[in-house]
Amino acid sequence: MNKRKLLLDMDTGVDDALAIAYAVGAGAEIAGITCGFGNVETAEAVRNSLDLLALLGHPEVPVAAGDAGMDGVPFQVSDACRKIHGENGVGNVSLPHCGNPVPVPAHRFILDAARKEGDNLVIVCTGTLHNLARAIQEDRETVAKAHQIVFMGGALTVEGNVTPFAEANIANDPEAAKVVLESGLPMVMVGLDVTLKQRLTHETVDGWTACGKVGETFARIAGYYIDHESDRGSCALHDPLAVAAAIDPSLLTTHPFSMTAITEGPAAGRTVARSFPEDCKVQNVSVALEANPGFSAQLDRLLRQLFTELG
Repeated sequence: MNKRKLLLDMDTGVDDALAIAYAVGAGAEIAGITCGFGNVETAEAVRNSLDLLALLGHPEVPVAAGDAGMDGVPFQVSDACRKIHGENGVGNVSLPHCGNPVPVPAHRFILDAARKEGDNLVIVCTGTLHNLARAIQEDRETVAKAHQIVFMGGALTVEGNVTPFAEANIANDPEAAKVVLESGLPMVMVGLDVTLKQRLTHETVDGWTACGKVGETFARIAGYYIDHESDRGSCALHDPLAVAAAIDPSLLTTHPFSMTAITEGPAAGRTVARSFPEDCKVQNVSVALEANPGFSAQLDRLLRQLFTELG
């Protein structure tokens, strides 16, 4: 098990909420949450992160806001995301508001955390790679002080979920993904190859209602996601698996690649292994190709215990 501190970079929607709960339940020390656009607008991601941290008993964790969009253009949340995550990003469940973000831009927060924590820090990205890319462009060597990057995004052996080529987090800012993937920094890619196989059902989340008010709230949040994420009667555990793998790398079987992202044309957002030998000397991206099939049951046990303790 990895006892390093986690810095979570999120576009806090429903699966991000489950990922935060997993980190808290696993006893991980969260150095902070940096927020960006994707499932929701950046401001909503900040608000959701602050409110969820308070609900989970950790209002002391700092939250920092990233850019509201790219190149000065505000990001527009897709109708699909509004449907899947709800208008407020947490399944239209109203949470008590608590706290305010720190007055530091997200990419600078990442740099400050890497500078302070060094090898004790794992950066976990579950939204676009925009904030991380900005940090790398500003000071790659400081980001390199962190132990590792783990990100939920991309698809290597399966189709995308927003186009046949692209997964949503990468599609929302493929240029940032290209910067991060080609940075040479050590990272683990937790993509649709593994996350689509990890499912959460109504039967499971309905059981959380017996675990107290926090469990009831998360059951409502996750239940909305199950109803709207697909027509399979279950939802994928995208972001929780990435956070869990940052804590316990043994959950994944990975293979090293030199990766990049396509940034233009109909395949924009596609994550691919680079083509030529001279481009593949640094195989810095460990791509998850298999994951422990028992993860969903593990998540259920951990969250039930957490919700029961919180009451």
